[in-house]
Amino acid sequence: MGALDYLSNFCIVTSSTTRSKRKPMQTVEIKVKMDCDGCERRVKNAVASMKGVKSVEVNRKQSKVSVNGYVEPIKVLKRIKRTGKAAEFWPYIPQHLVHYPYISGVYDKRAPAGHVRNSVQAFPASNAAEDNMVSLFSDDNVNACSIM
Repeated sequence: MGALDYLSNFCIVTSSTTRSKRKPMQTVEIKVKMDCDGCERRVKNAVASMKGVKSVEVNRKQSKVSVNGYVEPIKVLKRIKRTGKAAEFWPYIPQHLVHYPYISGVYDKRAPAGHVRNSVQAFPASNAAEDNMVSLFSDDNVNACSIM
């Protein structure tokens, strides 16, 4: 019995190590230039046939494809590029989330209405000068100014 137990444990270990972990459910948003219904249909069919895809939403007006499912973003991007269309990850975020939406490199004329480019420059730094200036003055003692 010892040899059979040993072999059965060996078989269980090898079968469990070959299993791959399931990818997390996520939404992948990609910018794709689509001109007509044919382009839209070609992109949608290419992505919908991928393993793990639950739903595909195409918005031709915004040139946006949203894919929901257990997929890897890089593979979705490669599959769309294989159709012959220029594609990139969705570079825009809603304008109300950005502190400085009109600085150079953030504002984009081609962005959909209410969106700007996602850039590090649009968000204030953690050691911003505005925060430091507030600490220089005291509301309790107006004559105590740390600048002098």
